[in-house]
Amino acid sequence: MKCFVLILALSASFVAQAQKSFTINGNIKGLPDNTKVELRNDDLSTTPLATGVSKSGNFEMKGTVEDPNIYLLTYTGNQQRLAIFMDNSKISIKGSVDSLNKSKVIGSASHDQFTKFNNEFNPLFDKLSKIVKHINEGKPDPGGNMRKDYDKTILTLQQKTDQFVAQYPASPVTPFVILVMTQLNTEIGVTERRYNALVPEAQQAYYGKMLDKTIIEGKIGTVGSEAIDFVQNDTTGKPVSLASFRGKYVLLDFWASWCRPCRMENPNVVNAYNQFKDKNFTVLGVSLDRAREPWLKAIKDDGLLWTQVSDLKFWNNEAAVKYKIEVIPQNFLVDPNGKIIAKNIRGEELLRTLKTLLN
Repeated sequence: MKCFVLILALSASFVAQAQKSFTINGNIKGLPDNTKVELRNDDLSTTPLATGVSKSGNFEMKGTVEDPNIYLLTYTGNQQRLAIFMDNSKISIKGSVDSLNKSKVIGSASHDQFTKFNNEFNPLFDKLSKIVKHINEGKPDPGGNMRKDYDKTILTLQQKTDQFVAQYPASPVTPFVILVMTQLNTEIGVTERRYNALVPEAQQAYYGKMLDKTIIEGKIGTVGSEAIDFVQNDTTGKPVSLASFRGKYVLLDFWASWCRPCRMENPNVVNAYNQFKDKNFTVLGVSLDRAREPWLKAIKDDGLLWTQVSDLKFWNNEAAVKYKIEVIPQNFLVDPNGKIIAKNIRGEELLRTLKTLLN
């Protein structure tokens, strides 16, 4: 189980379409006459991409999208928004003022694919959020069924992503989908494989370039790379460096007292530590806490007897930033020469790995 936050960015810039301009003809039932309608993305520009004025519920907007983007259709006097994956097409919109976000958008192939993504993926994202909320609240999980359901849902999302990439390798929506999935701690090798399956134009577009950057940064901390050194204070205020553990196998464990999945995993780490602490193995815990008292209490309550460090900077923990930590728990197994030889191994997998190395 992982602590994570799903963030769907609405700013985008994608592969240009053959047609050089768009036309939107809208009909919003109940829209008062002379209402100003706008199509905008405030992350890209402070001015609307296009505007129109309603008459008998109808409006028209024209303009050009340099690259396909997600824009929000809004109108004066209403807080509702309709997200449209815009490209240079002839688009029609039909809906009602009472449910603008449910309006039907026809004519944009990009928006059709965006709708497919939302319809198939969002229910699964919602399901994951409910499971994580349940676990983080400390509610019981008899037989580990919630964890099993979580893992099954993650697998379904990964399969759907591969299917989407295979079906739409040239779509401006596909890089967006791949990026969304990186927030579920998708292995960087999987992200790179999906990126390589895109057509060159998609790779060179806004989200393609963002994917490339994500892959480069994501290779930090990968198996086979050198572990990045850092120095932080332990619970007594003494500076401790990762390099000071050279000559031993070290499980570099990122966690926090407030992270319920981390606390659930701690007994497994304690078990591994107790079995192998006399066989050239130790653990270095790096906490993403922001207050000293709960950090120390969690160490005591969970029986974490190994070295613990933290700068109490929450997600801005300097070691976590170096290792690009965006979800916890995460761990890296570092060999005596300072090379990462395994990543995110837990429970029985951690024990099996250590038995192979140390017995």
